[in-house]
Amino acid sequence: MKRIICILIVFIMIFSAGCGEKGNDPEKSYINDIELSNFAIVYSAKDDGYAKRAAEYIRSEILSRTGLDLLLVDDKAESTAEYEIIVGETTRDISSRLDADTEGLEFAILAEDKQIAIEGDYFIIAAAAYYFIETYVPEDNFHASVLKEVSICQPITEDAENFIFLIGDGMGVNQTLLYEAYDSRSCKYSDNENQFYGYLFPSKGMARTNSLSGTTDSAAAATALACGYKTVNGYVGLDRHQNKLTSLTELAASLGKNTAVMSTEASTGATPGAFSAHVNDRNNSAKILSDQALLTENSKTVILCDYDEYSSSGVERIEDNIRTTLDKLDDGEKGFFVMYEEAYIDKHCHSNDMVSAYRAVVRFNQAIATFMEYAFYNPNTFVIITADHETGGLAKDEEGNFYYRATVHSNLDVPVFAYGQGSELFNGITVENIQIPHIIASFWGVTDFGDQSEYQYLK
Repeated sequence: MKRIICILIVFIMIFSAGCGEKGNDPEKSYINDIELSNFAIVYSAKDDGYAKRAAEYIRSEILSRTGLDLLLVDDKAESTAEYEIIVGETTRDISSRLDADTEGLEFAILAEDKQIAIEGDYFIIAAAAYYFIETYVPEDNFHASVLKEVSICQPITEDAENFIFLIGDGMGVNQTLLYEAYDSRSCKYSDNENQFYGYLFPSKGMARTNSLSGTTDSAAAATALACGYKTVNGYVGLDRHQNKLTSLTELAASLGKNTAVMSTEASTGATPGAFSAHVNDRNNSAKILSDQALLTENSKTVILCDYDEYSSSGVERIEDNIRTTLDKLDDGEKGFFVMYEEAYIDKHCHSNDMVSAYRAVVRFNQAIATFMEYAFYNPNTFVIITADHETGGLAKDEEGNFYYRATVHSNLDVPVFAYGQGSELFNGITVENIQIPHIIASFWGVTDFGDQSEYQYLK
């Protein structure tokens, strides 16, 4: 009898061990029949930061959801784990086999016997990391399967509660195409990217920029984008009769959203001013500062401006400020609204300094990447990129050479790039600039924001 009992015990132990290897234990978490605790997370030692943050996100989420604290190493470090989750392009062989032909914001996933790899260009690896966690690590005690063939995937999006409005001052279409003429590796703060990131977005359109004075200045253009009204040049947050207008910042605050106004120039500049103040002379800095002080006193609004510094450390400071601001805005229950402006594209185009204008576009790209990282990890976020106007009449000749035709603003249409649920409303069309805030407000359930006259006075 004792011999039979011992045989049964041994049999049970063998069976239990076998079930653990095959992923049949309901009390543990498995991916492709491998117990999750057996994996390490690996990223490239040469990574520019995106993949490392994505790897850290995966580790953090796995710990939060399952209680497992997986080993996190770069691809040069020794790993004692038999199984690996590879994040981004590494020296592992699976990375070369995952060299997928992705477009736009797509990313790729591949599983093999002992490895699972996810890849996405630049900041898009954040979308891949979020997708991996939400799809394959839903909770503790799960059994998930990753296909053992390359899968091309799209970022996860949800109904938007957070809205990020990015403005390139003076940025026309040709300013975004300066990557054709210059190498971003000349900017030590770049990702070595070869295009403006807006072109990765799923929705692309154009916007008209004229003001009631004709060719717009930054004050009237920013007021159109902030308040949904065409106005007179020089006016900030006022209509043509000098009536005070409600800005998106103020509307968002009234709806209980946290808000922020950010710019690479002083807070008294025309664009940050239009999103936070009301004055009939854009040069009245004292009144703009007074209005901003009142706004921050009466609402949870952050005003963070004046980053004029072109260097690796300067751009890192901008990125840190963006992340810090997003962290502050993220504690609200009703989402947030933030406007961010890159001011120096305009300034350098006024002086026809094409190289410096290009460097400002690259710096803007880095800010866009930082905001998009947040959007991928927080899929209830809508991002729109546009410009207040074009500066310098930048053009291309038949040989593809860029040249300026003026030193002032032009009436050229400017690009619009949108990402998130509802972004298709901007795709393939040309809108009046005042329609952009109208649409944003409509996402908040406000359908009567801005000028409701159907722009008859423009015809």
